[in-house]
Amino acid sequence: MKKINQWIDRFAYSHPRFGIPNLMLYIVIANAATYILSMFAGSAALSFLAFDLYHVLHGELWRLVTFVLLPFTYHPISLLIMLSFYYFVGGTLEREWGTAKFTLYYLCGMVLSILSTIILSLATGYYGWSLSDAYYINLTLFLAFAALYPDAQIMFYMIIPLKAKWLAWADVALFAWGVVRSLRYGMFASALAAVVALLNFVIFFWEDISRALGVQSRQRSRQTIQFKSAVRQQKRTEAERGYRHKCEVCGRTDADHPELEFRYCSKCQGYHCFCSDHIFNHEHFRE
Repeated sequence: MKKINQWIDRFAYSHPRFGIPNLMLYIVIANAATYILSMFAGSAALSFLAFDLYHVLHGELWRLVTFVLLPFTYHPISLLIMLSFYYFVGGTLEREWGTAKFTLYYLCGMVLSILSTIILSLATGYYGWSLSDAYYINLTLFLAFAALYPDAQIMFYMIIPLKAKWLAWADVALFAWGVVRSLRYGMFASALAAVVALLNFVIFFWEDISRALGVQSRQRSRQTIQFKSAVRQQKRTEAERGYRHKCEVCGRTDADHPELEFRYCSKCQGYHCFCSDHIFNHEHFRE
């Protein structure tokens, strides 16, 4: 996971022109446009934009992209508030990360959602499982925002001021509720879409999550324990042999030559000591 996270950063740094500037603006406009169309033609008329494997295999390849253009709610006030909010969050993330990384984040969310639906379709033999919006992908945008700006104040429904980190927990609760509800009604594609959207967030924020969970701290603790054990072993060895340092090249020790300075070479594999005459004049050990 760490290597994937590092690859993402390297890719974004090496390809600054990758992506679509103001991507969230286009997605918000498309969601608003499809909602307006649904007012005249009905939401069912927009089904040709949703993704499902059956229609894609029959040549309707635009469905691989257009499912994110469908509105995730048909309540006008809620849609207006959420689109405004996601435009703000998406724009902030793009300014923080750059166009390349933000586009990659959204694109990876789409790809993972599509792959999960394809795998589900192939596993069950039913090719009608569909993705009809980018609801969970958009939810992870706020998780990303909260991870970067946990103390930012958000006006919840433009009335109640709340910190982003507290709203992020509500966001996680929405994911959990969405998964439970989808499984209850047999909407397995929707449940998988929630899980893989969270997976996308975890991939991009793996280092932050590992620090929060104390993974690195536990690793450092194990290293500290091993170091202390090595020190105790070293002291016992010194007491038995009668000296502390011995040059790997000339064999002189600090007991026989107290005037010499002894050091360990950082380029050698393992712990190898050298006197001041040979610390910069020896062949490095390769174990």
